[in-house]
Amino acid sequence: MRSIKNKVIILVSILSLLSSEVFGQLQINPNGPITPVQAVQNILVGAGINAFNITYNGSAALAQNVQPAVSEFGAGTTAFPMAAGVVMQTQNAPTVNNDPDLAALAGQTVTNGSIIEFEFIPTGDTLSFNYIFASAEYTSFTCSQFNDVFGFFISGPGINGPFQNNAVNIATVPGSNNIPVGINTVNSGVATGGFPTNCSNIDPNWQQNSVFFTTSFNPIFTNTGGVANFNGATITLAANTNLICNETYKIKLAVANAVDQILDSGVFLEANSFTSDQINISINTGSINPFDSTLVANCQEGIVFFTRPQSQINDTLIIEYVTSGTAVEGDDYNVLSPNGQIIMLPGEDTVSIVISPTNGGPANDPLLVIISAQTVTPCGDTITTTGEIWLLLEPEFSVSFTDTTILCRNDEVPIWANVVGDFTPITIEWDDGQTGNNAIVPVDGANGTYYFVFTGTDNCGFQVTDSAIVVLNQTLEVDTMFQFPTECGGSTGAVSGVGSGMTGTPLYTWTGPGANSGNFINATVWQNLPSGWYYFSIQDNVCSVMDSIFLEQDPPPTASFTADPMSGFTPLNVNFTNTSDGGEIFNWDFGNGQSVTVNNMSGQNMTYPDGGVYTVTLEVIEGNCSDMASLDIIVDPFVPLEFDLPNVFTPNGDGVNDVFTMNIENAIAYELTILNRWGNVLFQSSSLEAVWNGRDQSTGERCTDGVYFYKYSITDMKQEVVEGHGFVHLVNGTKE
Repeated sequence: MRSIKNKVIILVSILSLLSSEVFGQLQINPNGPITPVQAVQNILVGAGINAFNITYNGSAALAQNVQPAVSEFGAGTTAFPMAAGVVMQTQNAPTVNNDPDLAALAGQTVTNGSIIEFEFIPTGDTLSFNYIFASAEYTSFTCSQFNDVFGFFISGPGINGPFQNNAVNIATVPGSNNIPVGINTVNSGVATGGFPTNCSNIDPNWQQNSVFFTTSFNPIFTNTGGVANFNGATITLAANTNLICNETYKIKLAVANAVDQILDSGVFLEANSFTSDQINISINTGSINPFDSTLVANCQEGIVFFTRPQSQINDTLIIEYVTSGTAVEGDDYNVLSPNGQIIMLPGEDTVSIVISPTNGGPANDPLLVIISAQTVTPCGDTITTTGEIWLLLEPEFSVSFTDTTILCRNDEVPIWANVVGDFTPITIEWDDGQTGNNAIVPVDGANGTYYFVFTGTDNCGFQVTDSAIVVLNQTLEVDTMFQFPTECGGSTGAVSGVGSGMTGTPLYTWTGPGANSGNFINATVWQNLPSGWYYFSIQDNVCSVMDSIFLEQDPPPTASFTADPMSGFTPLNVNFTNTSDGGEIFNWDFGNGQSVTVNNMSGQNMTYPDGGVYTVTLEVIEGNCSDMASLDIIVDPFVPLEFDLPNVFTPNGDGVNDVFTMNIENAIAYELTILNRWGNVLFQSSSLEAVWNGRDQSTGERCTDGVYFYKYSITDMKQEVVEGHGFVHLVNGTKE
């Protein structure tokens, strides 16, 4: 007895743990394009089968190369009933018009298609695999005479059929007498493009076969790039046959267009379903990636499926399984079954149990769970099948984002990021508060690399942070702008701009004053301009830049002057000093009917012979701007000084000539001093009304008769001082 160990590729199905998304997409070539050899060896073949001598459309060399009509698929988040597998199509397929088996099955000429042939040795006495046939002919060509064709032709020991090498077609309607599955045998039960007799001639019970037909996958086919736009399909069907253990068999998996190449067909083959007698172990992780083989602790549960051969389905089967690996059952994950046994009752072909991890390793060193079971084939061989799953502390994320270079500054640069992980939905938040895959960000600073951080959070609370990158490499710049001020209030100014880093022939534009004025010129220099804001732009073959400058004007003049004196008596001579700020023209108006215009800051002089108030005005002009200042000059008419020089007075109280007074008029100041003959001061006053009453000012005693000396100082209206002295006789006369 031989012991054969075949490691089963872990299948991942989303259907158990994720909600169905009927309108999603299949994942076509999720791990990159495949060759027909890879399709057979790595995806299709399961335990109990050893495949070899693989060809594509009759060529071993073609089987070693990628073929567009042969692809790997994954169900993704759709409700497609196969988690993963291989799809063979007529779309983009080469010609197969010399294939006699397909031509015989179709009853007409075949054109192009995909044919994979290989030999295999089974370790059991049965062969079984699952498939779905789909076609774009279902809508309009049911029960017509033009139908695409497919078949699974197997030949070898113990097989005697009507096709090449005595092969038989095992793609047959369930429960029928070897009626081939096709568009005219499995459909909606309604003839849509021909006559019902075209269907009934092949299978009188063709309408009852509608239970094997569905259109529920049509939205999936429509949304998926890489497969034809199929509009009908079979449900999942099984191809089965009996074999002889350890003998060599050959199978041809084929699909082709008939008559023309207008509408395409295809057949989906479930991964790892091409098996002989064995217990098959698969683990569903519930991941969005159908080829994932990891579970995340304390967040994700998986389902372990034990599937037995159809040949044993009528018996009670006790499966003894063993767990191994770096993860320990009961410590790092739950106990799968208390006694390490799985019991299948008659009629059951699959039993499932939940695996729930409570611990895991990091992404670079996860914990491994290995579940093994043995099957003894009818040929006496023992087949050990194995399922593996890795336990992680946290999920792995696949992150993609914008990584681009822009050549122009912009405050609305679109960036993009996407995070794919095991647990959906995954929300994305940017560091500026925007949410979703897309964001609008400014890149309007200096050249360099800008990083925009985003965080993806999955449905289990795990997060990943990364940055979308935008590189700004703008060469076009406005280097320098110049402005040449205009005269005040005029239009004599100019602006000029200089740029660098141009690509191609640049277009220079000045606009203004005011960005929306409609006033512009396509040049680097603009002349004869008034004051205001001007905007300079350069547009080259890549982008455009803009800057602005304020065109100044010469400052307006400020008029001012002083007058010396500002008041006085006639004739008053006044000097005017120009203290203005700025100005080109100076208009003097002296307020007396006389004026003068000069072009400099020189002072002016004016004599006012007559009394009055004269308003003097200075107007200063520069360009179209002006300013004025004024002062009032007060001129008083002159009155001559008048006074007396008395030589006698009689202070006897009779009311006549009782005091000494000079009777001063038109004076502004007066000082009087009286002295006796010995030079003693008897009286002194600086009052304009000063009079001497003949008494000693210090004692109040009456002075004796005699001659007294006096001195005076008088200031007239022109502030001229008149000084003098004299003698006065004091005669008391009658005493009081």
